[in-house]
Formats: sequence, structure tokens, C-alpha cells
Amino acid sequence: MKIRRQKGLNIALWIVQVLLAAMFLMAGIMKSTMPMGQLYVSMAWTKDVAAGLVRFIGVCELLGAFGLLLPSLFRVKPILTPIAALALILVMILAMMFHISRGEANIIGMHIAIILLALFVAWGRFKKVPIRAKK
Repeated sequence: MKIRRQKGLNIALWIVQVLLAAMFLMAGIMKSTMPMGQLYVSMAWTKDVAAGLVRFIGVCELLGAFGLLLPSLFRVKPILTPIAALALILVMILAMMFHISRGEANIIGMHIAIILLALFVAWGRFKKVPIRAKK
């Protein structure tokens, strides 16, 4: 019974990892490659911060997306997967603080949902169903 629960949890963790990675990959690509003029249209907040900061956030999101999948997928330093989840939680907390400071509290629910999903990955991969490294 315990093995079946672990298998189900492992599947759920992989699903969440893929969904979070896809979301951060899309956001990271947009912030790191799109011309700033186009970003202003889809993300109004980018007008109020330095372009370099927007690009930095995008690169952090890209690295986080890769970190959620690649170490576990290839079983090379898989401990990096829950660490990436924790790093993305930090990114989301900072984003929440930024948006609250701008009076944009209406989007905080999305940030909280992402934080909870990333916490699930961190907890699951640190404690419950860690991926073992290749020997």
C-alpha cells in the first residue's frame, strides 16, 4: 500500500513539476527575450522598472524552470529540483511584495497558488519521494 501511495505521489509531483516548469519557461522567455515595447503592452509593471531587472527576472525564471525538471529527469544532482522550487518560491514572494506595493493585490491569488505548488514539489522531493542520483 505504501509503495502505491509513493507511486501516486511521484506521479503528482512530476505533473506539478512539468506544469510549473512550463509556466516559468513561458514567463522567462517572454521577460528575457521580448522587446521591452511589447512587454509594456502585456505586462504594464515592466514600464516602472529597469529593463535589466526585467531581463534578470526572466533569466531567473528560466533557470528555475530548468531546475524543476532537468536534474530529476536526468538524475544528475536531483537535489537541485527541490532547491529550484524553493528559489521560485522566493521569486514569487518578491513578486507578491512588488505587486502589493503597486496596489495590485487582485493578482496575489495566482502567486499564492504557485507558491503552494512549488512548496508541494520542495516537500515531496526533499522528504517523501526524492529522486535518486545515477551512480
